[in-house]
Amino acid sequence: MGLETKPHVVSHPYWPRSLELPHYVPNDRPMWQILAFLFSVSGALLVVTWLAAGWRCKTAASWGTWRSLAVCWFAICGFIHGVIEGWFSLYHMEIPGDQSFLSQLWKEYAKGDSRYVIADNFTVCMETITAFAWGPLSLWTVLAFLSGQPHRFVLQLVVSLGQLYGDILYFYTEYRDGFSHSEMWHPIYFWFYFVFMNSLWIIIPSVLIVDAWKHLSASQRIMDAGKFKKH
Repeated sequence: MGLETKPHVVSHPYWPRSLELPHYVPNDRPMWQILAFLFSVSGALLVVTWLAAGWRCKTAASWGTWRSLAVCWFAICGFIHGVIEGWFSLYHMEIPGDQSFLSQLWKEYAKGDSRYVIADNFTVCMETITAFAWGPLSLWTVLAFLSGQPHRFVLQLVVSLGQLYGDILYFYTEYRDGFSHSEMWHPIYFWFYFVFMNSLWIIIPSVLIVDAWKHLSASQRIMDAGKFKKH
C-alpha cells in the first residue's frame, strides 16, 4: 500500500484559521515600515494641502482651521482611495503571493480583515467603486475648494455620502459574517486596523455631510428670498 500524500498547507496569519491560501507568501517588510509609509505620505499630503489652503486664504476670504482641515482630509482620501485602494482593485488576485510594497501593505491590513486576501466579491466591488469614483472626486473637491468653485459643497456632500454608505456596508457585511475574518478583540488587528481606521470614514464624512447640508441650505434660502423679492 502506497503512502498517501498529504496536501501542502501554507501557514498564514489570517482568520478563520482554516482559510486556504495556497499561493500566499509572507511579507518580508516589518509592520512598522508599512505603517510608517502610510502615515508619512498622509502627513506630507496634509502639510502640502494645509500650506496650499493658507496661500489661498491670503488671496481670498479666510477659511479658518476647520475648513482647511476638511480640505486636507479630502487630499488624503484622494491618495488612499486612488492609489492604495486602486491597487487592491487592480491586483486583488495577485496580492497574497505578491511582494510589491502596496501588496504587502494589503497583506498586513488583511490581518484585521482577511477578505482582502481572498478577493471577497463585496470587498472587490466596494473598493473598485471607491478607487475610481471617490478617489478622483476627492481630488476634485480639493481643487474646487482651493479655486473657490461654486459646486464645492455639492462635491463634499456627494463624496462624503459615498464614503459613509460604503463604510456602513463594509462593517455591516462583516457583522453579518460574525466578524469571522479577524482575530476578535485583538488590540492592533481588530481594534486599530478594522475598527478605528475604518471608523474615520463614518465619523468624518458624517460631520462633512451636515456641514455641506448647512451651506447648501443657506444658499437655497438666499436664492428663495431673492425670487420672493422679485415677485
